Amino acid sequence: MSAYPLIADHGLIGDLQTAALVATDGSIDWFCAPRFDSPSIFGALLDSEKGGRFRVRPTAPAFTGKQLYFPDTALLVTRFLTEAGVGEVTDFMPVTDEQETSRHRIVRMIRCVRGEMTFAFDIAPRFDYGREPHQVHLTDAGAVFEGSHTALTVRLILEPGEERLGAAHVDAHGDIHGEFTLRAGQMRGVVVETGAAGQLHPVPVGEAWRLFDETVDFWEAWLGQSTYAGRWREELNRSAITLKLMTYAPSGGLVAAPTAGLPEQIGGERNWDYRYTWIRDASFSVYALLGMGFTGEAAALGRWLRDRLDEQAGANGTGPLKIMYRVDGSSDLSEEVLAHWEGYRGSAPVRIGNGAADQLQLDIYGEAIDSIYFADAHGIAMGHEGWQRVCDLLNWVTDNWDQPEEGIWETRGGRQDFTYGRLMNWVALDRGIRLATLHGRPAPLERWRAERDAIYDQIMERGWSPTRKAFRQHYRTDVLDASLLRMSTVGFITPTDPMWISTLEAMDSELVTDSLVYRYDPEASPDGLRGSEGTFSLCTFDYVSSLARAGQLDKAREIFEKMLTYANHVGLYSEEIALTGEQIGNFPQAFTHLSLIDAAITLDRELDLHPPATARRESWVPPSRGDGARRVAGNGARPATADARA
Repeated sequence: MSAYPLIADHGLIGDLQTAALVATDGSIDWFCAPRFDSPSIFGALLDSEKGGRFRVRPTAPAFTGKQLYFPDTALLVTRFLTEAGVGEVTDFMPVTDEQETSRHRIVRMIRCVRGEMTFAFDIAPRFDYGREPHQVHLTDAGAVFEGSHTALTVRLILEPGEERLGAAHVDAHGDIHGEFTLRAGQMRGVVVETGAAGQLHPVPVGEAWRLFDETVDFWEAWLGQSTYAGRWREELNRSAITLKLMTYAPSGGLVAAPTAGLPEQIGGERNWDYRYTWIRDASFSVYALLGMGFTGEAAALGRWLRDRLDEQAGANGTGPLKIMYRVDGSSDLSEEVLAHWEGYRGSAPVRIGNGAADQLQLDIYGEAIDSIYFADAHGIAMGHEGWQRVCDLLNWVTDNWDQPEEGIWETRGGRQDFTYGRLMNWVALDRGIRLATLHGRPAPLERWRAERDAIYDQIMERGWSPTRKAFRQHYRTDVLDASLLRMSTVGFITPTDPMWISTLEAMDSELVTDSLVYRYDPEASPDGLRGSEGTFSLCTFDYVSSLARAGQLDKAREIFEKMLTYANHVGLYSEEIALTGEQIGNFPQAFTHLSLIDAAITLDRELDLHPPATARRESWVPPSRGDGARRVAGNGARPATADARA
């Protein structure tokens, strides 16, 4: 399986409607068009032989590949170091407007910056996950690949009459291969364009540089809106840009990841399609984006959520909301298996679509209403019709919260009374009550209060495990679950409550390994799937936030700084971290970057409130297990507010 680069050996480029992954060896291994959730054009990440790629690399037998982003942008530079010289490929996608389009461009500017370098290139598209054959037409100005429904145009970056520096040929599969040699200061390249087959003519060098400058200007201007000035500006800026790259501009929806089928265990079956917008992810995005000052993006996500409330697309007993949607807001996510693809490093099956779309996950209602409440506190208010939709949703929650469900982790092992689902239904009703009271809106407040308080009492009675002295995953088990790290964040319990401190200690002993956090133990709580998984990066950042709120600042900061070392070379995170430290799961993952932003903002705030000279100190005690010492907190933590984010 050496044909597969590490998942982390990629950078991300995009145009706010789709995105591509570029490996450190110069290969575009993943690209779907015209949308994130469209069939693939390049898919070698999931099948090195049959998936298709566009690779540019030195012909030298040995070279070193490095990557970086052009500062404060999404333009990716892949550098090649050889004995004969240094070359680089600058990849970017000119940003489209907010109108849906089939035309998307990838610009690949190839330069020799020192010495001399011969580059080899391979252009091998595989339309519709390799299921749509194509024909190719090659000329001196470029090439056109055409299938029955898909077309790809490749234009050379070249001045009219300029010297040809190489040659290309077409093989029996309709793929193009070639070589060209550049000396220091020379530049060539291509513009790859999807949509209807276009006229073949070279792209002048000046036009390529104009696209470069416009794309740089866009990203610098967008990032300039950030109000974050804390301790981890570089990391948060990169996370914000990554989240923007995963946003579908025509609708405002945020995909969970731009990839499908990357495994949670190498060789295992936990391989899902994340190219959709989850209600949960969209809701959490509002917190992170507003926390950094990106009000426009937060408002767009708020409109996306409002549209889903208006549609009431849920069916078959799953409630008024689906748990996920396509980027355009449609809800048909039928799951199928690409049996002809072997999967990343043999990790099959490769799934497209998502069979969890019709699950009942009660927590999404709390996350949706909490984000509306948070947005309202930041000046993004709803109108009368929006309030009516909120009331409809909360009345449904009032009638339906007390039932088994599949839960936040989308397990396929049957429904349970998950504590986290109950917690977030408490949040939904609590925030609805606060909004109605604050703005004088009509609402059945007595009914909402009665059900909110009933949920609270049930969690305290049935969600608490006297044996474990901790809140548990669901009412029929004593297994712990890292989703419950949000209990203090949402104000259900104060961060210094003895029950909460005891829960943190129990999680530390069972779910935490050094600085990394498992979401739960699948062996102790079967989830209907074979195999294991890595630590969940979202949960690690949530653990940091919980520790910071509990006043354990030294420990929180240490874990946060350690977690930053698991980012890849350009600051991106996948869903999980394997035992080896390798990034696994879909990449990059929005949830991880959202929780990184939230953890950093929380940690900044707590460190500012409790500077080192006055901060509560922590004392070391001998470790009770073989996974290192743990810390016991002293006094001085900030008490929780009703809304701990405010």
